[in-house]
Amino acid sequence: MNRRFARAAVWAKGVAESVIPLVARRLLRHEARSLHSLGLWVLRRRHQVPEGALAVPYTGPQTAMMYAMIFVSVIETVGLALVIPWPVVHAILLVIDVYGVVLVLALHAACVVRPHVVGSDGSLRIRYGALFDLRVPAATIAAARVDRRYPDGRLVRLGPDGVLDLAVGSQTTVTVELTEPVPFVRPLGRRGVARTLRFHADDPRGAVAALTRARTEVAPDPSAAPQ
Repeated sequence: MNRRFARAAVWAKGVAESVIPLVARRLLRHEARSLHSLGLWVLRRRHQVPEGALAVPYTGPQTAMMYAMIFVSVIETVGLALVIPWPVVHAILLVIDVYGVVLVLALHAACVVRPHVVGSDGSLRIRYGALFDLRVPAATIAAARVDRRYPDGRLVRLGPDGVLDLAVGSQTTVTVELTEPVPFVRPLGRRGVARTLRFHADDPRGAVAALTRARTEVAPDPSAAPQ
């Protein structure tokens, strides 16, 4: 019986992958993860921040904008409820509007509960909610510094020189130099390779200090003579 269920699940997954385009599947996955993050936010929990690691928030530049969008959406929902006289149309639009408000709130919640993470071993994980997730091993990090920049309005931007910008509120505050290229996946599935990372942190000095301290503690002392 279990084998039948397993075969049926594999068959259903194959059918879904052949029928539903990759972009649509990724959007549905992002949406599901954001809704899950909303539950974590209500419970005041964070997603995959190990003990001993440093959580690095990055929502500062966008918080006011997110709440403004939610406020406008709520006003629009109430306004349509007062204007539209047809019950069926009113019900449909009400469901759509309420779900839209929930999704905007879930997007912000995903950014809150999924912060960047500096591991105790000096590794780095940079994220943007449920849309972007890149893990960088400690051995790949050459240097980190506070570096405020203002790239264009896109969330993820890869320059011709291999510089990856993960901007929040059209700004980045930390630059990480890598010893070797690191592959990453864009929110809609396209792949790229980055040689330098720029991302936003609400406390860039704290993030850089944690990265520097972890690398210093982990790295062996080259001057130490073997016993």
